[in-house]
Amino acid sequence: MNVVEIVKLGRKYMKLWPEKSELARYFEEYRAIQVSRLSCRYLPGIALFVFIMQLYLGGLQQLPQSLVYAIFILTIPLQALVMLGVKADKFLPPALAAWYKEGVAKINQSGGDIKLSMHKPRYFDLAQLLCVSYQNARYPS
Repeated sequence: MNVVEIVKLGRKYMKLWPEKSELARYFEEYRAIQVSRLSCRYLPGIALFVFIMQLYLGGLQQLPQSLVYAIFILTIPLQALVMLGVKADKFLPPALAAWYKEGVAKINQSGGDIKLSMHKPRYFDLAQLLCVSYQNARYPS
């Protein structure tokens, strides 16, 4: 996979992961995804603000420094998406893979017909399972 595909996968993974706070107790990815969502939402605006304020306060002589700061701040969301893309492409550990397979079997037994990877599930597949589970929940929170 090239970097663009990894970033796209990270973005899909971030958008797919359910925004349920109870997941923080069970999955460490929840916190990483929350931080990534926050950085993708606010850091581009902060970068623009920093760039404009340095130019406003320091004039054109501060242009190189303000560009460096703005570019650095803009790369933080990109780094977060790359890290999420790499994590989404990793295989689940054996214990979590067994739990994943049980969850897919439970949903299919209760009348659902989901076709998720059963051979070597990845973290992206886990996010899909959690998303489907919360969409099919009888009692939404």
